[in-house]
Amino acid sequence: MNYIKNVLVLCTGNSCRSQMAHGYLKQFAENKATIYSAGIETHGLNPRAVSIMAEDAINISNHTSNHLDEYLGINWDFIITVCDHAKEYCPFIAAPNAKRLHHNFSDPSKVNGSEEEIHSAFLKTRNEIKEYCRNFMETNF
Repeated sequence: MNYIKNVLVLCTGNSCRSQMAHGYLKQFAENKATIYSAGIETHGLNPRAVSIMAEDAINISNHTSNHLDEYLGINWDFIITVCDHAKEYCPFIAAPNAKRLHHNFSDPSKVNGSEEEIHSAFLKTRNEIKEYCRNFMETNF
């Protein structure tokens, strides 16, 4: 039986890494999954994340920064944390059947330096997230 699975991508502020993963998972999932992203806080959408995704033809400009509490009651199939802080400080999510996965991606929004250095950090993280998301979909769907 094929049904559409619910996937939650969780980060600290739902502004950068979880948003990029949301964009790629949505693209790779096609009709196999509904993708949500949330944070244990909300920091707003990072403009550099929007820009770096647009460079790869993924539009996340209409995404919103959502708090985990907004998704209470959803029956999760997968919960993916994309930063150590969210994994460590996330409140318990009642999802007994969810497969929980974790990968700590570096936070490009914390990089200081020239525009080139910052862009390079966003590019590196984006590409790592893209590969992770592609592998996740191939392995689980």
